[in-house]
Amino acid sequence: MSYAYFPGCSLRGTGKAYEESLVAEFRALNIEMQELPDWNCCGATTYMSFDEIQSYALAGRNLAIAGKRKQDIVAPCAACYLVLNKTHYYVRDYPHIRYTVDKALASIGLEYNHQVKVLHPLEILLNNLGLENLKAKVKRPLREFKVAPYYGCQIVRPYSLFDDQRNPTSMDKLLEACGAKAVYYPVKTRCCGGSQKGSLPEIGLDLIYYLLKTAADNGANIIAVACPLCQFNLEAFQKEAAGNRVRQTLPIVYFTQLIGLALGIDERTLGLNRALIPLSAALSRKEELAHV
Repeated sequence: MSYAYFPGCSLRGTGKAYEESLVAEFRALNIEMQELPDWNCCGATTYMSFDEIQSYALAGRNLAIAGKRKQDIVAPCAACYLVLNKTHYYVRDYPHIRYTVDKALASIGLEYNHQVKVLHPLEILLNNLGLENLKAKVKRPLREFKVAPYYGCQIVRPYSLFDDQRNPTSMDKLLEACGAKAVYYPVKTRCCGGSQKGSLPEIGLDLIYYLLKTAADNGANIIAVACPLCQFNLEAFQKEAAGNRVRQTLPIVYFTQLIGLALGIDERTLGLNRALIPLSAALSRKEELAHV
């Protein structure tokens, strides 16, 4: 099956490494993906907070284009995944929203297709590809990595479509299939602070520090993420979040980058050259933990 790939704005900007690793990984796994033609921003939180009803028309346009091509959408960004799914359910369940979206789309020659599914790469890898098929493709097991899988607050809330809402494990299973050790990480769905780093920096930094400290305290030498904003917050603000407290230096990588490594794809192709904290920091932390 071929999927319509919806990159969203972040994967063409600060989250470029997510796109690079996803595309390379899916190619290696023979999962066919075609970029959704003439896609537009999903609206995310900014547009939705300004005009919620019209934001559904904005997101609905992407779903209509995918429906016209008879393809389900792959949305890697956590915010895009949430907004597109929210649009799907709100258009289905609220007649006044459906009326506005249908009218807006009709004005540009499109029709909303209620059969289109919005899928996350985690769901495709776990349920459509399967763990055994993934294991068969592994060329370089990730035995050196003790990974804290961090899902963030949008992939399984409020819609738990493919994983448990309180204790998701899809990323854990995929990384362990690649030879990594998924460490216990009880705050795996706790918010990273999101945009609060900009509006309420003290609160944002405290949330970031708590996530880093919990991962380190549980023996992780790396954190795997599935959201561009989570990746940015946890990587870029480690020193600032620590302040006068103990600093936790951990690489923050996309789960697609780790799986790509296991598949034998080189680091530059996976966008790992873009990292502020290199993978070598994970191996240094492994040596540090061995002496504790």
